[in-house]
Amino acid sequence: MGVGENSAKSKEGSLPKEVISQLQSLASEWSDVTDSKALQVVPLKGAMTNEVYQIKWPSNTQEASRKVLVRVYGEGVSIFFDRTDEIKMFEFMSRQGQGPRLLGRFSNGRLEEFIHARTLSASDLHDPETSSLIAAKLSEFHDLDMPGTREVILWNRLRKWLGDAKRLCSENESDCHLLQSLDKEISQLEKILPSDQQRIGLCHNDLQYGNIMMDETTKSITIIDYEYASYGPIAYDIANHFCEMAADYHTDTPHILDYNKYPSLEYRQRFLCVYLSSTGSNSNIKDLILLIPPVVISYKIYFVLLIHELYVLSPCVLCLLLCFLSLVLILVRYIN
Repeated sequence: MGVGENSAKSKEGSLPKEVISQLQSLASEWSDVTDSKALQVVPLKGAMTNEVYQIKWPSNTQEASRKVLVRVYGEGVSIFFDRTDEIKMFEFMSRQGQGPRLLGRFSNGRLEEFIHARTLSASDLHDPETSSLIAAKLSEFHDLDMPGTREVILWNRLRKWLGDAKRLCSENESDCHLLQSLDKEISQLEKILPSDQQRIGLCHNDLQYGNIMMDETTKSITIIDYEYASYGPIAYDIANHFCEMAADYHTDTPHILDYNKYPSLEYRQRFLCVYLSSTGSNSNIKDLILLIPPVVISYKIYFVLLIHELYVLSPCVLCLLLCFLSLVLILVRYIN
């Protein structure tokens, strides 16, 4: 997950010797680095599942220093995703020019190209100009053609996480978190949402503000951190982004979503219009119908806003996201 800009200086001892050695070897190949051993390790704040460090060397060019990023994988996060699949996705994105280049790997992490861009804040997602840039970039992301199977793993992933949550919780905790009812709701949602009418694409599945970076000069957007990326319904990915606008992970209560910040109907219409116009096809009603699956709403499905407009994402999709977020929060609590 994303990384903030705040940092504090540290010594090389923050990283294992094998990583320091690999960094020095990498820097020795760069002509602009004056001394490959004169590296500085700077921990970066804001990462939610990994330890992230900025590495700097003195440079003999106009740039003050040459930089790379070191990502040390967090403990216990394998319960959420397969690290091998995540590395394959990262390498694919790197080849596509969609994210940082992979510079090296070690036993518990990797070396990445340092992106000279700003990580977005929670408030940035509500800026109309920034939102349009994100919509266009997300449309491009969904159209990427990742080699291999295009199997949708959303439902299996939810059931796996639910099983893990039940295993980690006591009976009382399971009742408190309503895990038994979540099992039934997942099955109901899978039945209600028609898979044959959903547009499938490569979804990021974690498009919160910390996973979006923007170059302040060029205004280009980079989407980072692909741990949860997989093929799935693109309406789900867009709805997830909307729900993330209700989150602020840099408060004393990062697990509480403020749905007063959920985007307005006008905002969602604008986002979807930019998204569709970026696909290279005409933005028309048929496109929107393909994007938004028809649903049947049961009385047990609660949702963020009453939805009666064609442009708005399915309330069932939003309910599915609430199941998703609930399971993530439960699992995070019990692996920490």
